[in-house]
Amino acid sequence: MQIHKVSNSETEKMFLDTARIIYKNDNTWVCPLDNDIKAVFDPEKNPYHKHGTVARWVLTDSNNRLSGRIAAFIDYNLANSYDQGTGGIGFFECINDKDAASTLFDTAKSWLTERGMEAMDGPVNFGETDKFWGLLVKGFTHPSFDVPYNHPYYQELFESYSFRTYYKMEGFHLDITKGIPERVFRIAERVIKQPGYSFRYFTWKEADKFINDFAEVFNEAWASFKQYFEPLSPEYIKATLKKSKPIQEEESIWIAYFNDKPIAIYLMFPDMNQILKHLNGKLDIISMIKFVWLRKRNTMTRAKGLLMGVIPKYQGHGIESAFIVNLLKVFENKPHYTEIEFSWVADFNPKMRKIFISVGSVPAKEYITFRYLFDRNREFKRYPIPE
Repeated sequence: MQIHKVSNSETEKMFLDTARIIYKNDNTWVCPLDNDIKAVFDPEKNPYHKHGTVARWVLTDSNNRLSGRIAAFIDYNLANSYDQGTGGIGFFECINDKDAASTLFDTAKSWLTERGMEAMDGPVNFGETDKFWGLLVKGFTHPSFDVPYNHPYYQELFESYSFRTYYKMEGFHLDITKGIPERVFRIAERVIKQPGYSFRYFTWKEADKFINDFAEVFNEAWASFKQYFEPLSPEYIKATLKKSKPIQEEESIWIAYFNDKPIAIYLMFPDMNQILKHLNGKLDIISMIKFVWLRKRNTMTRAKGLLMGVIPKYQGHGIESAFIVNLLKVFENKPHYTEIEFSWVADFNPKMRKIFISVGSVPAKEYITFRYLFDRNREFKRYPIPE
């Protein structure tokens, strides 16, 4: 086996092609867009490079066949917030071979050690936690856009190297065709009728105001998760929405207000993976034509619930139920939608888990974020779960 550092266009192509080889016979897997993967490692496109560093490798066997890949990175804003300096690994793909996996893990560990790290988390993203984060260990069905999918044997590769569970996450599924509990409607009606509350969906006409309000809520609602929280700027949100404009629908993004102050947000996207499944990671002219054709044929019947957040003062008021009821009204005019997948909720956020279950969604997938301490005699501490 031989390790090759990604340093030019040829090795970058090898990095991208590794996944296509690993999942060649897996009809469930959806190839991410090559440009989306490349953007993670591009300092011009990923702001995490301003406070971090990254490296990538591919593994070939004795016949020069691609056998695996891995990336290692350090987010200095996060790394030193733990008891020990902790980097990350991600974009891991590997054949079902423990020696091959160990070679990849050893390579990442060595690189991180040289830069002062004492542990590594993985598989995680060099960027926002809503993308490429965690290892799928249960529910090997269709992956939604930017959500991890991997072979079942990956769990054994991690655990046999002595990675341990740092925290678990769940993905939830809501079958729109089955309706939602009657109590959700009662709670929503009570909230909507209360003086001062209003619910508005995004429009491009009022994009600037909406984006500023969205950023205000996000940065207040997530501030308590200090280790994984990085404030969102309006500019970042605007760029993200602009990128998603070909598929985004205005009624998929909502803000709740109380006396015109933004207090809660809900963000959902049509699940683009239902189209990307037919493109094999490419977005050339032919693929773009196919994309538009599939889009017009209502190929996307599933939505991905990306985030729901309420600032602390208004939590427990039933605002989440009001969001869901408003969305059901939207779906009445879009009958091709049949399901929503909410991804993901960590076990250290039991309040959000309770909310998803209360509106009728069910746990459908399980993920693990692992941690590996380089000093094998050091005490392992799991991410704390609230009592």
